[in-house]
Amino acid sequence: MVDENKNPAKDLIDSANKIKLVLTDCDGVLTDTGIYYSAYGEELKRFSIRDGMGVERLRNSGIETGIITGEFSEHVIMRAKKLNITELHLRVKDKRNQLEEILERKGLKSEDIAYIGDDTNDIEIMQAVGLSACPADAMSFARKYADIVLETNGGQGAFREFAERILEAKTIFNIKELL
Repeated sequence: MVDENKNPAKDLIDSANKIKLVLTDCDGVLTDTGIYYSAYGEELKRFSIRDGMGVERLRNSGIETGIITGEFSEHVIMRAKKLNITELHLRVKDKRNQLEEILERKGLKSEDIAYIGDDTNDIEIMQAVGLSACPADAMSFARKYADIVLETNGGQGAFREFAERILEAKTIFNIKELL
């Protein structure tokens, strides 16, 4: 049964206003899911500069960011270091459990967290946080669990789009509070 009094835009604004930490998966969100190998076997990953600006804009607004990934990659460590991301969790097989550890350590509630993911291993954490999103090219079953399906593909600025939507919703919320 549809609740005619429910306003999805208002719910999104209310949820976004509570966000204190935005967590992201890496492959499929910050990268385009491609892995490049050189003739010497070196693995390379491509990251969007736009996502880096999203991290910076969130930080400048008082919102922390972090990465939770099942992979281990020196490239992810280097990217996190460059963006001053201190919440970096590698080789995580149970992202929901990792979320619980972060909540406890930081004294946060699940509604204080936003998460963006794209695949099977992201669904549990997407269901557990206050606001979730996925890139436009996320797996179809993951899109079903996202509060927001973004217009941008992974590795093409999807994280930045999510950051901008959160910041815009916070601005709208604050304007409404002044009225």
